[in-house]
Amino acid sequence: MQKVVFASGNAGKIRELHDLLAPLQFEVVAQGSLNIESVDETAHTFVENALLKARHASAVSGLPAIADDSGLEIDALKGAPGLYSARHAERHDAGCGDVANYELVLRQLADLPEDSQRSARFRSVVVFLRHEFDPSPLIAEGTWEGHILKAAEGVGGFGYDPVFCNHDTYTAAALLDKDTKNRLSHRGKAVALLVERLATLYKGSQATSQ
Repeated sequence: MQKVVFASGNAGKIRELHDLLAPLQFEVVAQGSLNIESVDETAHTFVENALLKARHASAVSGLPAIADDSGLEIDALKGAPGLYSARHAERHDAGCGDVANYELVLRQLADLPEDSQRSARFRSVVVFLRHEFDPSPLIAEGTWEGHILKAAEGVGGFGYDPVFCNHDTYTAAALLDKDTKNRLSHRGKAVALLVERLATLYKGSQATSQ
């Protein structure tokens, strides 16, 4: 079994990634369990932030690393909260945490009654590094289209799931069971693509070594 460090402290993301990578026989280890502190996310794009986090985790642990950067893009807010999704409320002095974040979004969109005016998507970029100096990281991206509901629904998932109506099932993401969400979500799509590329990479490595 290949051990790989996941550069995140988000428990929800860790659970999702563990399930999604299970077919490859990867043992996903959270960076916190290795006493690796989070690195400041100073980049200006999802992919740059993901690479920054993965290189840091790999450098400290000596292991291959996976990192993701993801966020919610709301068209009426010109793509915000985007890179700052996890700190949206905090950046507006409106509290902190998941509930504060999505309640702020609901207030910001309160004057937009039509679903078409509340269009949004989750975006995820997932990267894999074989080592700290890997010159050819694997990069995969996924999006999940939907719109922002007028009130929170459901208690499942995490982040903005209670206010995001996905356009696959037209229900709040928080109402989906784990397997359905993993199949449909932005992160699920990105990781599925990454798994395909990892399978090809490791199959090719095994063939070369034989």
